[in-house]
Amino acid sequence: MKITCSKSEMVNALQIVTKAIASKPQTPILSGIFLRAENGILEMQATNNEIGLINKIPAEVEESGQIALGGRYLLEVIRKMPGDSLTLSYNRTEKIVNITSGQANFTLLSMNAAEFPTIKEIESTVDFTIKDNVLRSLIKKTVFACSKDESRPVFTGCSLEVADNKITMAATNMHRLAVKYEQLNDELGNIKVIIPSLILQELLHNMTSEIPSDVHVSCNFNQISFAFDNLYMTSRLIEGAFPDYNNVIPANHTTLVTLDSAEFNAAVDRVSLISRSGDYNVIKLEFANSQLVISSNNPDVGNAVETIPASIEGPDITIAFNAQYIIDVMKNIDSNKCELRLTQPLSPITIREEHNDAFIYVVTPVRTAH
Repeated sequence: MKITCSKSEMVNALQIVTKAIASKPQTPILSGIFLRAENGILEMQATNNEIGLINKIPAEVEESGQIALGGRYLLEVIRKMPGDSLTLSYNRTEKIVNITSGQANFTLLSMNAAEFPTIKEIESTVDFTIKDNVLRSLIKKTVFACSKDESRPVFTGCSLEVADNKITMAATNMHRLAVKYEQLNDELGNIKVIIPSLILQELLHNMTSEIPSDVHVSCNFNQISFAFDNLYMTSRLIEGAFPDYNNVIPANHTTLVTLDSAEFNAAVDRVSLISRSGDYNVIKLEFANSQLVISSNNPDVGNAVETIPASIEGPDITIAFNAQYIIDVMKNIDSNKCELRLTQPLSPITIREEHNDAFIYVVTPVRTAH
């Protein structure tokens, strides 16, 4: 194998695929990057048996072939090369790869490419195409609500439900729930799966196109894949049944509050500075007299109070929350105004964007001593 390619393109591709290398690989080959060169394309693969990533870049292929190299070293070496382009050539006899760029020359020992579990396109039962901006919105507005607790895997991923031409993505950690709906023009089929948050975060990170472009999604009972640009991402699905979250969304409310989104977000962020070091990061919200009073109190630090205007329809109410659960959702509210729908001081509330029923966030209040 002998190829010449752009250094920056290879660095960008390697930065993506090395995300699939496990910190503690089950076998040594899983710490490697698999490289295949043919027909003017250099393909790079990495997998940890949970997720797999493939990225392709154009290359001058003087001699086609395939090799495997230690992933971390390969990225660091390529990143520090001095020139704009570089050449990789494999010496089959000595099992080493020469990497040259400018006046720099590195040799890396190769791994046994035949041992690498190369990533194959999955055999799917459901396939559909979705615009990246739509998929980005589905993920961005839900994935933050996933649980970090690995002992309950079902809650560490997002539920994806496709029913005809409606897609619903949902995430919960049992204290909060985020649900996002999208209606598409085409019928997509019917599936209901749980996707690990890790692959969704990677998707978000890599869907950077400013012009809406297609993402091809394929799915079967235990795997899902996403293909766009020169990238192919595959992931195992999480086994288990996602809870029926529709029962958690309050059917009605007694108090409706409309707030300026940016103002509410900034005020909660400031007031929570005091409560952040506490065990539950509690802030109190008092809705009365056309205003919201946000307060926090920490015996070891001090206290904070801030008042902002609020449109309130219905009875006055005082309620307390983990501040982080409010901050997280407000980062993902896209409308200038947001709506809070409340019933009782200890009942869950919903936060929505104004004039938008396609996104619902439910958060459970905390009981306070006062």
